[in-house]
Amino acid sequence: MSDRKPRIGILGIMQDLYDDMIPGIAQRQEGYAAEIAASLADAGEFIPSKAIKYREDAERAMREFEHSDLDGVLVVMLTYGPAMRVARLLSESRLPVCLANIQPEPNITPAWDMADMTYNQGIHGAQDTANAMVRAGRRFSVLTDDWRSESFRADVGRWARAAAAVTAWRRLKVALFVYAMNDMGDIRVDESALVRTLGPEILAVAPGDLYRGMEQVTDAGIAEVIAFEDARFEIDPRLSTEERSDHARMQVAIERILIDGGFGAYTAHFDAIGEDGRFRRLPLAAASTLMAKGYGYAAEGDVLTSCLVAAGHTLIGQAHFTEMYAMDFPSDSVLMSHMGEGNWQVARTDRPVRLIKRPLGIGRLDDPPTFLFQYQPGPATLATLVSLEGQRFRLVVAEGENLDSQDLPALEMPYGQFRPASGVRACLNGWLRAGGPHHEVMNLGHHAAAWRDFCELTGIEFVQV
Repeated sequence: MSDRKPRIGILGIMQDLYDDMIPGIAQRQEGYAAEIAASLADAGEFIPSKAIKYREDAERAMREFEHSDLDGVLVVMLTYGPAMRVARLLSESRLPVCLANIQPEPNITPAWDMADMTYNQGIHGAQDTANAMVRAGRRFSVLTDDWRSESFRADVGRWARAAAAVTAWRRLKVALFVYAMNDMGDIRVDESALVRTLGPEILAVAPGDLYRGMEQVTDAGIAEVIAFEDARFEIDPRLSTEERSDHARMQVAIERILIDGGFGAYTAHFDAIGEDGRFRRLPLAAASTLMAKGYGYAAEGDVLTSCLVAAGHTLIGQAHFTEMYAMDFPSDSVLMSHMGEGNWQVARTDRPVRLIKRPLGIGRLDDPPTFLFQYQPGPATLATLVSLEGQRFRLVVAEGENLDSQDLPALEMPYGQFRPASGVRACLNGWLRAGGPHHEVMNLGHHAAAWRDFCELTGIEFVQV
């Protein structure tokens, strides 16, 4: 899911005033737009429109963009273009918008004539257009740079990923298996406010659907999961064929529910599985592998974090669900882990990921096969979503690093030690003041800028600690 490149339309704006003064200018500037698209090919698929000179041109181009499965619109001034021809269209579009304040040439020289001035006068068209969108209350991003520079390509690429994440979020469906954990307040959200404001839709899934789905799983489906695990992971010899088959059956059934329902994320509370009476074990390994396949996931009925993990997949790639367990002041780090779920794509690469037999009293069921690994050392980013009053949301982000940390032999679940760049004390003081909940999404690398872009496009308040 997270490997798909963003698809962005380039809306190239000019006006017909210059056609008589500089014959062929429209074709020349359309070529400029095509060069921009080609230079951004590594960041995504960029599709230039024909030169927009009239309101009718703009309406035609935006209709095509709206119906072409695009993730966003990059507005580029091919020359000066009056904003009133596009103001309404941009204010009403469902697509994220970025205004690229760029021009064909990076520098002014004594050789410039009026034609060069005309080719490169997009800045006041950008000002006109930005002013119109601000007055209309339209949310948009802005990038001013030399379009040939590496910094421009990096910034546009990051914005395009944010646009793709936002567009995917607006059509995201989250499967909630029965109910959320009782009395866990920081995962609660007004689902109507969530779908109205940000887009994700929460739909309940009955445990009976999972039970019936498990009954329909074929021996071939089970064998495929086991063969994949045998080829990729170190398998605990204590795991029986029955244990692995039952776990694989649950994984196949959950994935089929997600595919058939069009779900991009899900969350399941262990009590909802344990209390039903028809299941033998918790689907912890299934959650790990489904995260690795690109599905959003969170435990305990936490729909907010499952949405955020889905966004982390699209925005950055290989998102991992985790939580803070305990502070380690000598190393200035926090122990990160959860009950047994974890995206094994973030495991350290110098050691095998293990699928182990693991006793677990939670849920009061049989032992659940569980993936065991430590996080890859190096840069990492944590993010969490806060539901505030009404329709307000806040994203709390911390950059830092996963330590090449000590082994914890008794900890039979994915884990690592995260050292915040701001230090444990300052980071957690800021986290708590901002109301940051206890479930997080982790991505390897430093990605606060990407989350900031995401918040800018969605209207979520951004706080870095």
